Amino acid sequence: MSRWAERGDIPRGAEYDDRWAQKAARGESIHGEADLVDSLLPRGGSVLDAGCGTGRVAIELARRGHHVVGVDLDPAMLDLARNKAPELAWIQGDLASAGILRDTGISRDSSSSGDTGERRLFDAAVAAGNVMIFLERGTEAAVVANIASHLRPSGVLVAGFQLSDGYLALHVYDALAERNGLELEARYSTWEGAPFDGGDYAVSVHRCTV
Repeated sequence: MSRWAERGDIPRGAEYDDRWAQKAARGESIHGEADLVDSLLPRGGSVLDAGCGTGRVAIELARRGHHVVGVDLDPAMLDLARNKAPELAWIQGDLASAGILRDTGISRDSSSSGDTGERRLFDAAVAAGNVMIFLERGTEAAVVANIASHLRPSGVLVAGFQLSDGYLALHVYDALAERNGLELEARYSTWEGAPFDGGDYAVSVHRCTV
């Protein structure tokens, strides 16, 4: 079971969306993730939103002209995403094993011996919303490897997550990225690009070097 499923204190579904709507109503920026990813992409780039939830980031990136596929394990969150943007590709799947097939928009378990389709490759993958620390314990290595396998040469993985005892440590995440041909390019303390100062939140940009 994922840590996301274990946590009962986190807003979900419509309640989760409402939190962001309230921020927007107060005039707060709610698209820091999309701003950063957009700045790293060519016009009309392709993005894998890994752990897309209700689609806030994916929908905004699509609005800016990028080609986006959202993947999440939570069916209720995905239902909301589909309702808001039915024209986008929303896939229910485990980030540790979901393989997205080129041109089909469907997902299959990458561990399946019957999966012979060619994987779709992306210019960028984004894991926002603490995705990396809400994974099932022990699957972090498989998730990073699977996401990296969906990146084009020179593609980027952008992930932001809280740094807390008992969760994924930054040096461990960097090692997993390096093991999969991803080199640290930049690190910030916020999605708005504030310099990382060793605090309790990090946004990391790793670029594919293979």
